[in-house]
Amino acid sequence: MRSRNWLPTSWLGHKEAETPFAMLRDRIETLFDDFGEDMSLTDRAFAMNSDVSETDSAITVTAELPGMTEKDITVSVSGNRLTIEGEKNTETASEGDEGEAEKRAYHRIERYSGSFRRVMTLPFEVDPDSIKAEMKDGVLTVSLPKPAEAMTLSRKIEVKHAA
Repeated sequence: MRSRNWLPTSWLGHKEAETPFAMLRDRIETLFDDFGEDMSLTDRAFAMNSDVSETDSAITVTAELPGMTEKDITVSVSGNRLTIEGEKNTETASEGDEGEAEKRAYHRIERYSGSFRRVMTLPFEVDPDSIKAEMKDGVLTVSLPKPAEAMTLSRKIEVKHAA
């Protein structure tokens, strides 16, 4: 990354490495170099991407959880708070023909793993017995029916053109 000195020559003096600006530049470049190809990607946390949609009768949360099954996920509700949590594991060895774990040297790991927890606050309390959660092809769909009082509180107001 270090290809050219961008400091004005009048700032450098005779011994470039001893000037405060040169030392600061070296430290900043070292910091950025640490975020290059040598950085291990396994330290990244797994993040759950989700969509929240609403109809007149329910709120639906759809979450992408690739490589996970319903056994890896816990969905819970407490009052008006929906919690989705789980853990995604990455395989680090594969089984050989004789049942022994074959040592595998990974050159790059870009698939994320780790535990996650997502808490969403809903605009109303939900009856836990009415919630439906389904997992298909790595997509979790949680359907949260609105209580009767939440449906009557909301109504559409007609907007008219002002004269």
